[in-house]
Amino acid sequence: MQTLIVVIHPNLNKSVVNKRWMNELKKHPQKYTIHDLHSEYPDEKIDIIKEQKLIERFDKIVFQFPFYWFNCPPFFKKWLDDVLTYGWAYGSKSGYKLQGKKIALAISAGIDEEEYRADGKYRYTMKELTAPFEITFEYVKAAYQPPFVFYGMEHNARADRIEKSVGDYLSFLESF
Repeated sequence: MQTLIVVIHPNLNKSVVNKRWMNELKKHPQKYTIHDLHSEYPDEKIDIIKEQKLIERFDKIVFQFPFYWFNCPPFFKKWLDDVLTYGWAYGSKSGYKLQGKKIALAISAGIDEEEYRADGKYRYTMKELTAPFEITFEYVKAAYQPPFVFYGMEHNARADRIEKSVGDYLSFLESF
């Protein structure tokens, strides 16, 4: 069964990690279906029914994005608000279309991992900062999985670390 990778990056051409991950995933079309939201909807007008039908086809879904201001890009939040509708994702006898689907996040973070600790500069762990995603996906009865995170894009984005992240990401997806 293929995994759906929903890429949410507002400027993928200037991306280093997300673009590299996406290019690697494209080499495995039998395993991964890539859905680039910004390419699909440059005007950010989401076709809700199309998105829902796409999601329904997959049992494993990964949302891949850069971490902005300790959160997701705004277009991902809009996607969640628009697509996870009452009667489809939750709240009725015919809802819960994500029930049992494995869902995870793949995040590129600018800050180094040691800064995401109670005693670190930013005082919160990535698990704490991504808790709203966890509770959202649990609310719609999906099987939320711990995220894959690449830390240190701002000051530690060496080519060797980025290449290592590709293998680590693929291993994460295989174990997912």
